[in-house]
Amino acid sequence: MPVYQEMSKQQLSQEKQKLEKEYAEFCARNLKLDMSRGKPGKAQLDLTADMLDCVNSNMELKAEDGLDVRNYGGLDGIPEAKRLFSQLLDVSPDEIVIGGNSSLNLMYDMVSRAMLFGTEEDCKPWCKLDKVKFLCPVPGYDRHFAITEQFGIEMINIDMTSDGPDMDTVERLVSADEAIKGIWCVPMYSNPDGITYSDETVRRFAALRPAAKDFRIFWDNAYCVHHLGEVHDHLLNIMDECKQRGSEDMVYEFASTSKVSFPGSGVAVIASSRKNIARLKNQLSFQTIGYDKINQLRHVRYFKDADGIREHMKKHAAIIKPKFDLVLQMLEQEIAPLGIGTWNKPNGGYFISFNAMEGCASRIYELCQKGGVVLTKAGATFPYEKDPKDSNIRIAPTFPPLDELALAMQLFCICVKLASVEKLLA
Repeated sequence: MPVYQEMSKQQLSQEKQKLEKEYAEFCARNLKLDMSRGKPGKAQLDLTADMLDCVNSNMELKAEDGLDVRNYGGLDGIPEAKRLFSQLLDVSPDEIVIGGNSSLNLMYDMVSRAMLFGTEEDCKPWCKLDKVKFLCPVPGYDRHFAITEQFGIEMINIDMTSDGPDMDTVERLVSADEAIKGIWCVPMYSNPDGITYSDETVRRFAALRPAAKDFRIFWDNAYCVHHLGEVHDHLLNIMDECKQRGSEDMVYEFASTSKVSFPGSGVAVIASSRKNIARLKNQLSFQTIGYDKINQLRHVRYFKDADGIREHMKKHAAIIKPKFDLVLQMLEQEIAPLGIGTWNKPNGGYFISFNAMEGCASRIYELCQKGGVVLTKAGATFPYEKDPKDSNIRIAPTFPPLDELALAMQLFCICVKLASVEKLLA
C-alpha cells in the first residue's frame, strides 16, 4: 500500500470505509483497556511481594545507629537508607534527604517552599515576585506542568532534541531573564520520549549562568535504573559536573522506588548540595518529625545495596520489554509504511512517544476512548495541555497484560489510520 499522502481522493475514501468498518467491529466488543498512565503491571508488583515479610514484630526494628524505626526521629532518613540511595545516585549520604513514598510529593514541596520561603536566604520568596517562569522541555511530564500551573508559574516550551532539551534556547533564556527560576528535567529515558541527555547537555546544564541567583534545575531522575536490556543508556552525574564548576546549589535531584518496589509504598529521595540540604532539613523540622522509617528499613533489608536494586530491575525488564517490543513491532508493521507517524525506540523508561500527523492527536484520543482504550489525554505532554501541533500521544505499555496490550494497539493503529485519512480528505 502506498503512503497515504500519495493516494488519490478515491483511494482515501475507500480506505476510510474499510477502516470505519474495522473500527465499528472493535467498538462492538465493548473493550475496557487502560494505557493512560505509566503504571507497573500486576506481574511487576508481584516481584516484591515478599518485601512485606522483611519487617515484622519478631525482628529487631532498629536502624544501624540504634534508632527504633517505630518511633519519632530520623528527620532525614535512617543511615542505611541514605547509604543505599547515595550508591544509587552516586552522591554523598550527607547530600540526601529520604522522604515519604513519592518523589512527586517532594517536587511539589520544593516548589511550594520556593514560593513561600525562596531558595536562597538573600532572595525574595517567589510568591512576592511580579512574575515567575519555568522552562518546560516538550513533550514532557504532565504532572510537572500541573504543579507549576497550580502555583501560577508561567511555563515556556523548550523543544526536545535527540540529546535532550534545546540547550541553545535554554542558555539564551536563562542568562537573560531573571524571572526564569527553574526548569523541569527527566534526564534519563525522558517522559515521554525516552531520551537520555547527552554528556554535552549535562555539562551545559552544569555550566549555566542564570540571571536569577535563585534559579533551580529540577532533575527528576525517575528512571535511573529502568533499563529494558543489557545494552542501555548512561547518564552523566550532574552533581559531579556542577561541583567542578561551583554550581551544585543549582540542582535538586529526585528519585524513588515507586516503579521498583510498590508505587504507593516506595521510598523517595532528594539529593542536592550540602547547603541546600541543610536549609531543607531546617524547614522540614517544622513540617515533620520524620518520614516512614519502617518502610525505609524494609527496603534496605530487601535490596541490601544499589547492586541489589539493579539486579532486581532486570526482572522488571524481562516483563516489560516484550510489551515495548510488541508496541514497536505493530507501529513498524501498521503505521510506518503509510507515512503517518513517527516515534522513538527507547532503551528504558516507561513510555513510547508517538507523533501523529499534525492536527490528529485529539481525534486519535477520541476514537480510542470511544473504542474502549483509554490513553493519556492528547495535549497532556505540553504545558496547559496545549500541543501546538496537536500531534503527540504518550503510549504507556506497561500496565496491560500482553494479550490486552495487543488488542489495544490494534485499535490504536486503526484509529491513527482513520484520523489520518479524515485529515487528508478534509
